[in-house]
Amino acid sequence: MTKYRTERDSMGELKVPASALYGAQTQRAVDNFPVSGLTMPRQFIRALGLIKAAAAAANVKLGQLKKGQAKAIRAAAERVASGEVDQHFPIDVFQTGSGTSSNMNANEVIAHLAAAAGAKVHPNDHVNAGQSSNDVIPTAILVSATLATHEHLLPALKHLGKTIDKRARELKKVAKTGRTHLMDAMPITFGQELSGWSAQIAAASERISDTLKRTRRLPQGGTAVGTGINADPKFGPLVASELSRLTGVKFEASDNYFAGMAAQDAPVELSGQLRALAVAVMKIANDLRWMNSGPLAGLGEIELPALQPGSSIMPGKVNPVIPEAAAMVAAQVIGNDATIAIAGQSGNFQLNVMLPVIAYNLLQSIEILSNVVTLLADKAIAGFRVNTDHIREALDKNPILVTALNPVIGYEKGAATAKQAYKEKRPIMDVALETTGLSKSELADLLDPMALTRGGIHGGGGGGG
Repeated sequence: MTKYRTERDSMGELKVPASALYGAQTQRAVDNFPVSGLTMPRQFIRALGLIKAAAAAANVKLGQLKKGQAKAIRAAAERVASGEVDQHFPIDVFQTGSGTSSNMNANEVIAHLAAAAGAKVHPNDHVNAGQSSNDVIPTAILVSATLATHEHLLPALKHLGKTIDKRARELKKVAKTGRTHLMDAMPITFGQELSGWSAQIAAASERISDTLKRTRRLPQGGTAVGTGINADPKFGPLVASELSRLTGVKFEASDNYFAGMAAQDAPVELSGQLRALAVAVMKIANDLRWMNSGPLAGLGEIELPALQPGSSIMPGKVNPVIPEAAAMVAAQVIGNDATIAIAGQSGNFQLNVMLPVIAYNLLQSIEILSNVVTLLADKAIAGFRVNTDHIREALDKNPILVTALNPVIGYEKGAATAKQAYKEKRPIMDVALETTGLSKSELADLLDPMALTRGGIHGGGGGGG
């Protein structure tokens, strides 16, 4: 049987599990919001702990806390930040839109731990000194998203880019059939194809890094409505400075607390950059799936590493499971972005009232993208094998190579040559020998796939139709 103790808040007494580190306000939120079973993410709770530790450091400097109180609060807050007491943060994501319940959850847990260490600490008067849920929760969103991006996502993207670049160098002399509209087109090299992926990832990293300039500007210090009531004007900058010291990431106080609390433009912007990255990930994942398709009835250009059986009924079937997972992550992130965009519009007057769902979706997007791009690098791109014989056979039969003859024989004769090659299912070289009047050696030079991957004009001046 669960044992209980009685806790009290401004609304009266309430029973709380005896082992819980939280108090009455957290329990009321648990009772009020049995919605999804989803709780606030680890990175968000970490940020709450860091903010409370930084606030205690600022308050003792400003004379708002005694040294013993501040020391106890900081020690307890650091335990919250470390993840040691995550099980005592049970409140559902779908709660009060300000996130007040989660802020009080942190205040109560920290006060309880501090009191257990012998300090006389009140969750509102001391742990929450100089603060409001209305500036703590927006700050926690920015701190958690910035740290997760800086510590996990950007390194993961750097690793993916390096992996792609390594394979591009290895395959720079392997020509293959290019495709537009999923149809045969002029040849490119694998190295060129992969360079496109690399450029997408590099651009995504650049855009995300630029957005972090804005997510590092914190509204802490605005308190209830942005005016900073009950907070020393130096409090916000001191908290930002202390957070910088604790994390190694340069945070600063926002130059306009009203915007930082009433609007969520920086999280919305970051989510938009994550959506753009998700679109790039989806493109890369689907390219891999198409190139791997078959192996007999599809394109069969590459063979991805075999990671697990692909069917419960078809023996020997192996599926492109990592690109599939990556595509699903991309879809989830795009959906999360839609939620964040809607939530970002809910800044009514001085406060946004969908803060918890912004935090949840934004941090989920960062986490799953970080994880899946690493898998994509290590378990798909790093180890795929190129089916060179099959690729060469397809290149030799590709009638679109006749495009290179346009400057010599003209478009009309080129089209007729290509159509004949398609119809008779013969290599373009054989048909061109019959239709163009060019020698075998001339055609070999003009139709060399590797030469064609370098672009430019092949074959000199123009020709008739």
